[in-house]
Amino acid sequence: MVRRILFTSVALAPIVVLVHYLFHPTETVDFVLAAAALIPLAWLIGEATEHAAEHTGPGIGGFLNATFGNAPELIIALFAVSAMEFEVVRGSLTGSVVGNLLLVLGFSLLFGGRGEIDRPSSFLALGLVAGTTLLLLIPSIPGWEGDPERDELVKLSIPVSVVLLVAYVVLTWYSLRRHAALHIASDAEIAGWSLRFALLVLGLATVVTALVAEILVGSIDKFAEESGLSEFFLAAVVIAIVGNAAEHGGAVVVAARGKIKLAAEIALASSAQVAVFLIPAVALLALLIEPLALSFRKVEIGALAVSVVVTSILLADGRSSRLKGVILIAVYVGIAVAFYLAGERPEG
Repeated sequence: MVRRILFTSVALAPIVVLVHYLFHPTETVDFVLAAAALIPLAWLIGEATEHAAEHTGPGIGGFLNATFGNAPELIIALFAVSAMEFEVVRGSLTGSVVGNLLLVLGFSLLFGGRGEIDRPSSFLALGLVAGTTLLLLIPSIPGWEGDPERDELVKLSIPVSVVLLVAYVVLTWYSLRRHAALHIASDAEIAGWSLRFALLVLGLATVVTALVAEILVGSIDKFAEESGLSEFFLAAVVIAIVGNAAEHGGAVVVAARGKIKLAAEIALASSAQVAVFLIPAVALLALLIEPLALSFRKVEIGALAVSVVVTSILLADGRSSRLKGVILIAVYVGIAVAFYLAGERPEG
């Protein structure tokens, strides 16, 4: 039933594009419609990568999952870079990591109940996020005073990005292969698509996602003004949740089926992928558009650190429970409130 609803909802995306260019609605309507349309698109990209992985094997399948699974977030980030909405870029990336660690994992544990968690894999992912947080302090701390977009911070961000990407290639190969293999096994009941059809769907979904993401980013200024919410909060909470819709839905559904170990793997691996792959990839690709400094705010660094510490403590015994899920969700709500209270970044 849920899959049927999502397939049907995919039709919302071309409707949003047509409404935007033919009827020119208000930016508020654009933002709401585009955000809603990105959810089934993110799910469709995730679905297509899974079917493609059935034909390519776990190694290439893992690469597809890592690359295209993060496509909506990457596209949103690059459009925001082009629009020079740097706070939106950083906020959406921070919110994505925190959302996977706390919200997605929290709901997975809540729906999955008692079970075992793969401790080595979990702490590899948590270690990658922790390492990323420490490295991000290099360009972030100088950005807490003065202009956070100055050239000096952009230059500091480049070696940090390179180190993160190297860590991604070296340390996640095993994890990606394992994640892809587990994910394929869990969806054995789905009638497989041909590789050609899966790649065609993947390509079309990515193109439509780019069009919808451009509308979303173009309308965020006005929506923030009319809603009374800061652009930072919208990026770190609303856009981050929308961009991660595939991981959100997939992990919770898998957990509800009793596969709690796999659900935790999805949430934690997705968080690590954003931290060590998406953040540096956006920073380096931004050099071709508008240079982006990885100068995250104190509240963002604090949110990343709290997320890693709390999740590590709760998963230390390798066991899951509904209570742990509730605690993770509660911590996420607390961080979302902190993002709301933080508002826009003070002028340097």
